[in-house]
Amino acid sequence: MTLTPKPARRGDPNVAALLTWFLPGAGHLYLGQFAWGVALFALVDGLFFLGLRLSGGMTFEFLDPELRSPFAPALSPEIANLGGMLWQMRNYGFGPGIVRPFPDGIVLGSMLTALSGVLNAVAMCHAHTAARASAPEAARRTALATLCAWLLPGLGHFLQGRRTRGAIVFALLVGCFVLGTVLAEGSNLSRERHFYYWAGQFGIGLPALLGELAFGSMRVTRDIGFVDAGLVFASVAGMLNVLAMIDVYGWSESKELGLPLKRSEVETPAASKVEIRL
Repeated sequence: MTLTPKPARRGDPNVAALLTWFLPGAGHLYLGQFAWGVALFALVDGLFFLGLRLSGGMTFEFLDPELRSPFAPALSPEIANLGGMLWQMRNYGFGPGIVRPFPDGIVLGSMLTALSGVLNAVAMCHAHTAARASAPEAARRTALATLCAWLLPGLGHFLQGRRTRGAIVFALLVGCFVLGTVLAEGSNLSRERHFYYWAGQFGIGLPALLGELAFGSMRVTRDIGFVDAGLVFASVAGMLNVLAMIDVYGWSESKELGLPLKRSEVETPAASKVEIRL
């Protein structure tokens, strides 16, 4: 029996991913990929600190006083950029303890710090694959597929040739998000109003981003009958898309490394298969 040989590792993939989590680009420096390390640090932390500047570091002041604790920000997208989040908590925390006006750029700034977390999660995927793959392009393709899966549910699957699964993911998750937004009458599209529900729905990517930019500043002047159901639907849609991202990442990495794929997941002749000869 002849098996495809495993590629030699550049380093420990788990160490590379953990280093990236603590400091964007650090995992790539550990792997000897200096250019990638510098570029990812500049991109991820550049977005993060631009977001801090626009928001005045007041994002976590969205939380009601009874919800503020040292671990409260851990349920926000910024947790994927752990070093940045800890820096923000150390220097800004929950503010001076008094109510004060938010800066004009807080919506965009808060969105950018959250986006830095998503991008660093993708950078962790890139570092993990780069440590295991022999070709640099393998890590790039895996990270790109994962990023596309966040940007639009189902897009990552579609680019992998798994079009039926991509269509199902898109219809179910985007439909769930739209239903939730309709039930909540758009009130879910505000991090200030619903901090944790917003964190969940941020996982659905562009639908949440564009929805907030278009309608996030709306005023709520009356009770909304189905707001609780709407918040749950929209948030669950985003969290389910995180699972879809993991599926895309795992499938892509397995394909790039020549590992076995489930027969039911290979939908196109172009998909790679591992040959086992007896």
